[in-house]
Amino acid sequence: MRIDQAVVDGKGRALIAKGAFLEDFQIEYLQEKGIGGVYIREGEEDPKEPEEIQIPRYTQEVIEKNRVEDCAKVRLSESVRKRVGEGIQYLYHNTDSDSFAEMAANVTNELMSAIFENDAVAVDIGLLKVSDEYTFKHSVDVATMAMIIGKKYGLPDKQVRELGLAGLLHDVGKSRIPNELLNKPGALTDKEYELMKQHSLFGFEILKKRNTFSDDILKGVLQHHEKMNGNGYPLGVKGDKIHKYARIISVADVYDALVTERSYKKAFSQRDAVEIIMTMTAEMDIEVMKSFLGSVILYPVDSIVELSNGEKARVVENSTEYILRPRVVGLKSGKLYDLAGDMNCANVIIL
Repeated sequence: MRIDQAVVDGKGRALIAKGAFLEDFQIEYLQEKGIGGVYIREGEEDPKEPEEIQIPRYTQEVIEKNRVEDCAKVRLSESVRKRVGEGIQYLYHNTDSDSFAEMAANVTNELMSAIFENDAVAVDIGLLKVSDEYTFKHSVDVATMAMIIGKKYGLPDKQVRELGLAGLLHDVGKSRIPNELLNKPGALTDKEYELMKQHSLFGFEILKKRNTFSDDILKGVLQHHEKMNGNGYPLGVKGDKIHKYARIISVADVYDALVTERSYKKAFSQRDAVEIIMTMTAEMDIEVMKSFLGSVILYPVDSIVELSNGEKARVVENSTEYILRPRVVGLKSGKLYDLAGDMNCANVIIL
């Protein structure tokens, strides 16, 4: 695969050119620098390589003057990914094991450490991949996002850990659902859907019989598909009757499902997924939604975006309150666009 966007340093200088095939030593270098992913080119190769945009010196100075690093994001080392990936697969395949609770605690502690070692307050789900199997990857993504949201929400560390444990095990009930149903490429029949909806109840039963998980964790697993308006399942409870762990897991669960490609659906872009979440005010806890929106970075600093006025721009600063409207600098004009704070930019959006 060829990279589709140049890798640049903090001053806008290209370290690796757009269109390059990465060598092993370059990949190792990027990983050492904490760069966990790059954009790649998809589809047929264009025989005419587009020219790299030449950024004028003035523009580079404006970028450097206004550039503010993103807040710390969760990063999992290769060794942690391996341990977490093996751990989550063991849990979902061995729900009756005597070491189930201990293994679940160990995996949660790995994720907890990854969050707190650099005081992470944001998450990039593109960097969390621990498995090619959807259920395992989804469980780790949801647990990690839930802990980040919970931290932003103001939960104490003990509850953040419990929340992560509930997020990790929120779909463990799917171990009782036939694989052919879990992986069915087409739409489910009404009967199949009713069985699928039982997975949160199955998960509750699996954990409850062990007598090692708190009532808060059990409710987080049982209620993660409940809606604030009462239109969820399996109990149809609403509002404050839904445990706060479940309300947080619900947002992380929906977001990760939206941005993940499955055999029966295309993945939504992160931007589209966020906009969908923002329309679900009747179904989701508003305060939890605000904590979620403050935990997602859609346009990392230094990424190149296209504006609705036709200009390409580099992101120089993000806002936790207006994640769709960061501050950017036009590459050719050197103009600073404060998309959230400048009313003169009200009609400019990122395409």
